[in-house]
Amino acid sequence: MATGLRFDLDALLADASSLVMVPIFVAALLAARGLPAAVYRRAIGGRRTMVAGLFQATSLPFIVTATTIGVELGLMDAAESAALITAGLFSVLLFPLAGVVLLRADGPPAEKPEGDDAAPVMAM
Repeated sequence: MATGLRFDLDALLADASSLVMVPIFVAALLAARGLPAAVYRRAIGGRRTMVAGLFQATSLPFIVTATTIGVELGLMDAAESAALITAGLFSVLLFPLAGVVLLRADGPPAEKPEGDDAAPVMAM
């Protein structure tokens, strides 16, 4: 039994259709995992809802596990697996970065009032 990531870059680059799948899978991650953040919109506002959606849409461990099982069962080929894993890598690298940029554009966290011993309030 082996654990870890098996990433077949050659299979991904061998066929242009595999490369085309990557942005489609990235968009699917945003839709399936990020759109549910819309539930928070009333409570936290539009920009912070987008940030929550970006953070929720990051995914790699599940994708690696699912594609490994899919390839071993013959339900997907190495190129499809590599395209999904690439989309997961992009989600882990780009979505949090975009979320932090959006948070910074929203301004610094609220500061603790002087003389108040309560815990600091952080804006999300």
